[in-house]
Amino acid sequence: MEIISIDGNNLSLEEFIKIVRKGYKVRLAEEAAKRVNKARQLVDEFVEDEKVVYGITTGFGKFSDISITKEETKTLQKNLIISHACGVGEPLKEEIVRGIMLLRANALAKGYSGIRLSTLNTLIEMLNKGVHPLIPEKGSLGASGDLAPLSHMVLVMLGEGEAYYKGELLSGKEAMDKAGISIIELTSKEGLALINGTQVMTSIGALTVYDGINLCQTADIVAALTVEALNGLVEAYDNRVHMLRPHQGQIATAQNLLHLLESSEMTTRQGEIRVQDAYSLRCIPQIHGASKDAIKYVEDKVNIEMNSATDNPLIFEDTEDVISGGNFHGQPMALSFDFLGIALSELANISERRIERLVNPALSNLPAFLAKNGGLNSGFMIVQYSAAALVSENKVLAHPASVDSIPSSANQEDHVSMGTIGARKAREILGNTRKVLAMELLTACQAIDLRGKKGLGKGTEIAYNIVRDNVSIIEEDKVMYKEINICEEILKSNKILDEIKLKLGRLL
Repeated sequence: MEIISIDGNNLSLEEFIKIVRKGYKVRLAEEAAKRVNKARQLVDEFVEDEKVVYGITTGFGKFSDISITKEETKTLQKNLIISHACGVGEPLKEEIVRGIMLLRANALAKGYSGIRLSTLNTLIEMLNKGVHPLIPEKGSLGASGDLAPLSHMVLVMLGEGEAYYKGELLSGKEAMDKAGISIIELTSKEGLALINGTQVMTSIGALTVYDGINLCQTADIVAALTVEALNGLVEAYDNRVHMLRPHQGQIATAQNLLHLLESSEMTTRQGEIRVQDAYSLRCIPQIHGASKDAIKYVEDKVNIEMNSATDNPLIFEDTEDVISGGNFHGQPMALSFDFLGIALSELANISERRIERLVNPALSNLPAFLAKNGGLNSGFMIVQYSAAALVSENKVLAHPASVDSIPSSANQEDHVSMGTIGARKAREILGNTRKVLAMELLTACQAIDLRGKKGLGKGTEIAYNIVRDNVSIIEEDKVMYKEINICEEILKSNKILDEIKLKLGRLL
């Protein structure tokens, strides 16, 4: 299996996914190791000279004016970790935890944090051997970094806390022992270097961005099936229209739709059935495209954050300066992840409106609620209800977390980002949106069969066949959630998206 080298500057989103989801191993680049050692030497000098430097020879936050002797530095760092491990709630998923560990290691690899190379290597060894600390999902303000959740990561390095190893939840010490990894004793600056950063919000956000990019393309496929089910007009996707308003996402979505619907005998032209479609069909490029552009913006911010030094203070060994700044503040990501949640929620919003058009006989000219024997059967009536509930839940979740702040540490830290809450909300919205799209996928295939399936487009035929290989047309009422769950799993696995890319080339 490929080994990916990290140096603090060049980690890509694709490499991030390979490591956290596919188990690729990590190694520290040689030049990064040299930088880490140089910064560490400077920290050791400051401790020996008892120079007043925040977090090295002082307390933290409001306690920054309390001096710490060199004999107390190890106790200071351990106390920092055990006192800050105040996370609550359900454990974060394994892939998120792996992302946190990777991103913290990559930030430390930049060589501005003053950590010992041996400590950094311990973190990398845990990642490579599959020791995954139990990190509760809640408790971060997103400024001074993700202090509480990152402290739970470091507890395991000390032989404290809890960790999963080979599917079993163990004490931190037992997990480290079974993996053959030596526990460590933190020394000056190291505890602060390990927990003062934005890696929790960034890990959650990076995974959501990656999945969101795929979900946008999937949404185009699902929408194209609905266009056929409703005999939609293809002129609205003409490239000439979109070049007159050249937003990249809009142009890409229109091209995707034409690509997917090529050779379809179920789409129509202006004037054949109607002169124009409703917005939920006609404006798919503008609406899906805007979400794509928003997610691209967030992707750019994630790429910057994944390769940034986000702790405090920062060690500049070349000039022997230690600067106390605010790179731990999550505001750049908080705003981005709020934007991400809004962009993903809109994919569900328009999807639910398309479901309504499919099940409403006044809008579809199909049997009411797509039931063959309506009245006795309710058909897809409650599928639309469920979609509407998820869309409304997304509207609540899409309220921005970043507009909130609450002072902490006796007002020393008087503005915080709530970026980790924003990232978690965006991920929840992603899950809801995928469920709504799964409902639309199931509904569109039912409508196509009731309409009388003619020739589908080159792309939509692939999607339809995958659905019908797993879910049959619904002739009479049955337990619907099972069918919805099957369609959601098809979307979550990217089976349709991958098959279309394989046979027709990539989508935009």
